Amino acid sequence: MRGIMLLSLAFIFYGLMPTAMSAESTPPNIVWIFVDDMSANFSCYGEKTIKTPAVDKLAAEGTRYTRAFVTAPVCSACRSALITGCYQTTIGAHHHRSGRGEMKINLPQEVVPLPKLMQARGYYTAIGGPPSKNANPAGKGGKQLGKTDYNFEWDKKIYDGNDYAGRKPGQPFFMQYMLQGGKLRHNKTLVARAAKDLGSNTKSDDVTLPPYYPRDKVLLDDWAEYLDAARYTDYEVAQIVERLKSEGLLDSTVIIFMTDHGISHARGKQFLYDEGIHVPLILRGPGIKAGETNTNFAQQIDLAPTTLAIAGAQIPSWMQGRNLLYTSLAPRDAVYSARDRCDETMEHLRSVRTERYKYIRNYLNERPHLQPNAYKDGKEIVKRLRELHSQGKLNELQEKLLFAPQRPPEELYDLEKDPQELNNLAADPAHAETLALMRKKLAEWESSTNDQGRKSESPAQYESDMAVYLGEGEGGAKKQQLRANIEQNKHWAKEGK
Repeated sequence: MRGIMLLSLAFIFYGLMPTAMSAESTPPNIVWIFVDDMSANFSCYGEKTIKTPAVDKLAAEGTRYTRAFVTAPVCSACRSALITGCYQTTIGAHHHRSGRGEMKINLPQEVVPLPKLMQARGYYTAIGGPPSKNANPAGKGGKQLGKTDYNFEWDKKIYDGNDYAGRKPGQPFFMQYMLQGGKLRHNKTLVARAAKDLGSNTKSDDVTLPPYYPRDKVLLDDWAEYLDAARYTDYEVAQIVERLKSEGLLDSTVIIFMTDHGISHARGKQFLYDEGIHVPLILRGPGIKAGETNTNFAQQIDLAPTTLAIAGAQIPSWMQGRNLLYTSLAPRDAVYSARDRCDETMEHLRSVRTERYKYIRNYLNERPHLQPNAYKDGKEIVKRLRELHSQGKLNELQEKLLFAPQRPPEELYDLEKDPQELNNLAADPAHAETLALMRKKLAEWESSTNDQGRKSESPAQYESDMAVYLGEGEGGAKKQQLRANIEQNKHWAKEGK
């Protein structure tokens, strides 16, 4: 636990600083709205193709963070960090969907998931899925919890139920709504639901794609459906707010809106470009400045200490996140993110992002960007990209960024001049000083946080987790592909790739 102990010196006094709500005050309710697979494609963040009035209203009535990032661009690693307030790489929860087989992952002894700390403060803790238009709040909720996806062993008793309706009279609640977000675009009913509930569908011709994706019908249709997923997420946010308002709870509730990583695409989810790690973050409620835009760096690990501060609880010294409401703390000068094994696909990526520059370290750079992966290769957009690549129909930029057989060991981007991270400056002598500085910052972070990814995942752990993947679902072509990918990864690992 060396990484947490080192950081404790930096955070122990911070944890004892005055919080947003004193222990003697009546603490507010706290609602997290956490969304799958979605970048900041909301109109309050500059999205022009669609309108998102409910999320926009949250921003207008609260504080919108423009530089919010996740520490991991994939669900389980991100959520493991979220619920502990610690880097997933420090607590050993960095491999996606790990610890699900015979070999388990346990948190360091001093690390306690946030809901348990909130229970100790007297809160009713709940985690549920999307709101239902026909839900009966008086139904007291149930025990079918919303998405957790933690990579470590945890006690389900940290959640009292799946809806705050089950609380005692007058008891404050900590409620997490887990929305499907970008995953809705893989649901065949979304088109009909958007037309019915939202009145229309986004037109593919109206879509603007990043230049590293071809303007192809499959990709355009997919992105249009993704934007409808953002609109439907907005629709669900409106339902959540309306329920709080109708129950007389809105004015006593802090709402925190965030997504777990960016859009699931060839350079988004699972990767450390801003398409994968930059997310929306909005806070709204008592004690939160209204109509404010905050340009400081924030990360999802900040939600745990911030939530404790709002509840009037002390922030443990082992938490590596920051209380976003403690404005006397000097702003971060950088944020750090990591991607490790996702499903069967071995990977080791690290990044540091300052206001102007992004540095990415590709430790397994002899492997291609789009490594074989049964989950991603099952998506129509990735299938289409591979088809266009094999047919020679991608342009030079798309070929280089998506299908180069190997990647450079280091990537450096000037985000001020190149926000879409197209031009790698790592080999440019004019940026040698910046490269050295960013390389040093990343190395210091890896060391100070005791990055567990610096040592390879054991073959036994990999086999344990792969047994779960191979045991899920039916057989057929996808299972055969998964087996082939597993063997390919083992082979590459033996070769030192």
